[in-house]
Amino acid sequence: MKEKCKHTGKTNWPVTILLIMGCFTIFFPLYMAVIIAFKKPSEMTNDIMGALSFPSSWSFDNFAEAMRVTDFWNSLGNSLLITALTVIIAILVHSLAGYAIGRNMGNSKFYKFAYLYIVSGMFVPFAILMMPLVKQTSQMGIGNRAGVIILYVVFYMPMNLLLYSGYLKNIPLALEEAARVDGAGTWKTYWSIIFPVMKPMHATVAVLTALGTWNDVMTPLVIMSGTGKNTLPLAQLNFQTQFGTNYNLAFASYLLALIPILLFYLFCQKQILNGVVNGAVK
Repeated sequence: MKEKCKHTGKTNWPVTILLIMGCFTIFFPLYMAVIIAFKKPSEMTNDIMGALSFPSSWSFDNFAEAMRVTDFWNSLGNSLLITALTVIIAILVHSLAGYAIGRNMGNSKFYKFAYLYIVSGMFVPFAILMMPLVKQTSQMGIGNRAGVIILYVVFYMPMNLLLYSGYLKNIPLALEEAARVDGAGTWKTYWSIIFPVMKPMHATVAVLTALGTWNDVMTPLVIMSGTGKNTLPLAQLNFQTQFGTNYNLAFASYLLALIPILLFYLFCQKQILNGVVNGAVK
C-alpha cells in the first residue's frame, strides 16, 4: 500500500509576514489616494486618524475639477498618442534589432560589440543627457511630441534589446532553417515566423515601455516646454505650487490617469510573466 504524503500544517511565518507587509505597503498608499480624492478640502486635517477616515459624503466634484484644471481630454490625448506611438515603434524597431544582434553576436565580434554598446546605455543617467538633448532637439526642430517619441524609443532600446535577445535564445534555429528550406528569405522568415513567436515578449516590452512613457515627467517637461502641449503628468504639476499642494484634486487626477494604463496592463498580463521568464533565462 502506497503511503500518503501528509501536509505538516506548519506555517512559514517569516514568508507570511513579508507577504502581509508587502500587501500593506501596496494597499495603504492606494487607500489614501482614494479616500483623499473623494474628500472635501475642509475635511483635510493633520490628524492621522482624520486623514484615514472616510469622507463625510462621497462626491465626484474633485474629479470634475481635476479634469478642468488639467484640461484632461487634451492632456490624455497627448499622453495616449505619445505612449501608443512609442510602444508600436519600440516593438517594431527593437525586436528587429534584437533579432539581428541576438542571432549573430555569438559568431561576430561586431554584433557582440554592438550589443554591449547599446545595453551599456542603461547605465547612463538622464540628468547627464538632459541639457545636450534639449539643445539638440531644439536645433533639429523636434522639440515637440515627435522629438519626445524619438527619445523614448532610444531610451528604452537598451532594456528592450536585452529582453528580445534573451528571449531569442529560447526560439530554436530549426524554425528558421525549415523556413529557408521552403524558400523564405531572412526578411520573410522574421516577419512570418520569428515575430509572431515573440508575442509574449512583445507584451512584456509593450507594458514596460508604456509604463515608463506614461508616467514620465522630465522628458516632456524639458523637451516640450513652451509648445502648449501637455501630457497628463505635466498637467498634474498644476496642483503643486510654492505655497502647497492641493492633494484632493491631485489624487483625483492621479486616479484618473491610472485607469488607462491599468486597463492596458490587464489586457496584456497573460503574456507578461511568460515573456519575462523566458527572456531572463536560456
